[in-house]
Amino acid sequence: FVYAFRHHGLDRAEPLRSQSNVLDEAWLKAKVLVLNEKGESCLYSHEDIFYPATLISLARPENAIFLGFQDRQAYFAIAQNAVSHAAIEVLNIRKSVGVWPEWMSAVFAQAKALLHWQGQSKFCGRCGSLTSLKTAGYSASCASCGLVVYPQTHPATIMCVSDGEKILLGRQATWPEKRWSLLAGFIEPGESPEQTVVREVWEESGVKVGHVRYVASQPWPMPMGLMLGFEAYAPEQPIAISDELQ
Repeated sequence: FVYAFRHHGLDRAEPLRSQSNVLDEAWLKAKVLVLNEKGESCLYSHEDIFYPATLISLARPENAIFLGFQDRQAYFAIAQNAVSHAAIEVLNIRKSVGVWPEWMSAVFAQAKALLHWQGQSKFCGRCGSLTSLKTAGYSASCASCGLVVYPQTHPATIMCVSDGEKILLGRQATWPEKRWSLLAGFIEPGESPEQTVVREVWEESGVKVGHVRYVASQPWPMPMGLMLGFEAYAPEQPIAISDELQ
């Protein structure tokens, strides 16, 4: 089974992120994924989901994030406010999985997480001064106090809890009718993913689980997560619904 966003995507070419001259040259023939403030992909053509870089600017913008290469083709991501045209369509990341090739959805996941981080890193967390983007969008530096920050991924667990015949599902009250999900939750500091599975299942359902087994992981850019999937055994027992779920 192929999980969404797990395609290896582009060659991210990390050593090039500090080579401005190489990136400036790559920009002139680059393709750009444009995302709006909701993290949706903005489409400007029915033939290509990417936008020609030189129609945005002949000079590489500071806020353009270098995503990587595929077959010598460079790809960048940028916020919609850098593009003067109005998009003809927008597509959210969940829907992209069903209509785009796997590698493109993986690139979308990369771009969405990085652009979200970029929007959250405009000010220094230590002194409050404005920051400037460095290393092609993968770090932000404060000129006042020298603090350098990098994008972070937030790990979470999602678990299939079963007694061998039934599985445990929950739903939030705000979800569309009939939508259900496995239980899930973020890993807290000083906690292993296995500990998170036990704690979250207990907190959300009052169910005590036994054996926990790791299954697989996937990027989860809603907005900057890494989802770690587990199976967990629990004998059938009463359920105590938390305030979070139905």
